[in-house]
Amino acid sequence: MTELCSFNQAMGKTDANHVALSPLSFIKRAAAVYADKPAVIYDDKTYSWRQTYGRCRQLASVLQSFGISRGDVVSVMLPNIPAMYEAHFGVPMVGAVLNAINIRLDAEAIAFILNHSRTRLLLVDTEYADIIETALSLLEGPAPIVINVSDPSYGEGRFIGDLEYEALLAEQPDNAEWELPADEWDAIALGYTSGTTGNPKGVVTHHRGAYLNAVSNTLSWSLPSKVVYLWTLPMFHCNGWCFPWTLAAIGGTSVCLRKVDPQRIHQLMRQHHVTHYCGAPIVHSMIADAAVTQTTTIDHKVSGLIAGAAPPASVLERMGRLGFELTHVYGLTETYGPASVCVKQDDWAERTLEEQVVLNGRQGVSYPLQEEVIVLDPETMQPVPADGVTVGEIMFRGNIVMKGYLHNEKATEEAFAGGWFHTGDLAIVHADGYIKITDRSKDVIISGGENISSLEVEDIIQRHPEVELAAVVAMSDEKWGEVPAAFVQLRPGSELSEADMIEFCRNNMSRFKAPKRIVFGSLPTTSTGKIQKFALRQLLRPEACN
Repeated sequence: MTELCSFNQAMGKTDANHVALSPLSFIKRAAAVYADKPAVIYDDKTYSWRQTYGRCRQLASVLQSFGISRGDVVSVMLPNIPAMYEAHFGVPMVGAVLNAINIRLDAEAIAFILNHSRTRLLLVDTEYADIIETALSLLEGPAPIVINVSDPSYGEGRFIGDLEYEALLAEQPDNAEWELPADEWDAIALGYTSGTTGNPKGVVTHHRGAYLNAVSNTLSWSLPSKVVYLWTLPMFHCNGWCFPWTLAAIGGTSVCLRKVDPQRIHQLMRQHHVTHYCGAPIVHSMIADAAVTQTTTIDHKVSGLIAGAAPPASVLERMGRLGFELTHVYGLTETYGPASVCVKQDDWAERTLEEQVVLNGRQGVSYPLQEEVIVLDPETMQPVPADGVTVGEIMFRGNIVMKGYLHNEKATEEAFAGGWFHTGDLAIVHADGYIKITDRSKDVIISGGENISSLEVEDIIQRHPEVELAAVVAMSDEKWGEVPAAFVQLRPGSELSEADMIEFCRNNMSRFKAPKRIVFGSLPTTSTGKIQKFALRQLLRPEACN
């Protein structure tokens, strides 16, 4: 024991044997090793790794010129364009925290995020000028500095103020000095998730976790340096599941895509020989639908990651028949995106396609560098048996778990109770140890990969003067996986129609959050007055609708 203690005490950390883990290391190496290789392609523009590294350093210099430094929040409202990719490196280079805002949110939600995060500077694409200007008018404190990003491929929109991204970059040297964070526990990003409340929660992630999950992506998918990755997944979603950093780690190529257009996706896959992409089930479904109209087929192997609600068997089957190889992953904003993967076993290839679909539809096992994913009884905190029947809650533990929720100690403590991160997702464990989600204890609706808070939608519905009570639950949808459905109890004498109610919702929230179906009538409640949502879900089952 004495000898062991001497090893631990005498050999301390030095600059020679300890460096903070940060994905910023990846781009420095990529610029040296893959200097002239394409890093980012967007329409007719191609930036090499040397150029991309230089542009990220220019962005860091711009931020410093505006006084942005360690711990400051820089928010971005951008589609998948080069500036969005560059922000994932340029912002943390000065020690600042990147907050990528969902471009589908309404002005009220954006204003809350800007207020809550205390955003110092905002990069915004000209397409979103109107909604950002409205959000800025709702701010309680000082407005952030606004830098406009003008995308020639879009060619519309307008400026807020007169600061422009490319012009500011051009004023800065492309070889500015920067340093890795002194502490790998420093925050690298902030991402807002709707969770189970109307106001979103700010998930704080750190350099160490981003580094490890970027590498975990590489290990899980066996990614080579020749990867050509198409950005069908929004980079605002869990920082693109850490793939901006993954691609720098392997010197891969990013093909940017401003918006999801299945015809354009097929074109880009053929043109650039795209090898990998990610997305929610709806994205894969759109690609499969578009394949029918293509005159030229994709004749090379394409691999995709699929996540969101449990992927419909029809999507997995159709993509399989097209020759696309899909891998199912599962995770949350709190776990940097994917934190478990349905690892394909060698003998699965011998099964029928139908059997493979069932096997691949599970949430699987832990990501390579995530310490553990487990299903526990939330009351006893003991593992459930691997019998494929007993239901428990999925929980994570490891380095790829958030620091916590910004300005919300209570929620953080609840999330980490018992030494595990509680997902709120209910699941079973099969005999082979693979996890399968059965239900969601949270009332979050995952529609096309986007989280929708049922409480937020209920709150807005109940603002209508003729509504007495409302409950929103998930309804299965062939295209989006699931969509909101609202059960509404009207005030006596009301003649409000379903069309009127849907129109009211669309006018008062982001359109993707608006219920696709309204059912009027008295709501079932418990003796204490709590709405029985399980009963409402049963009413929406296909057999109940026949």
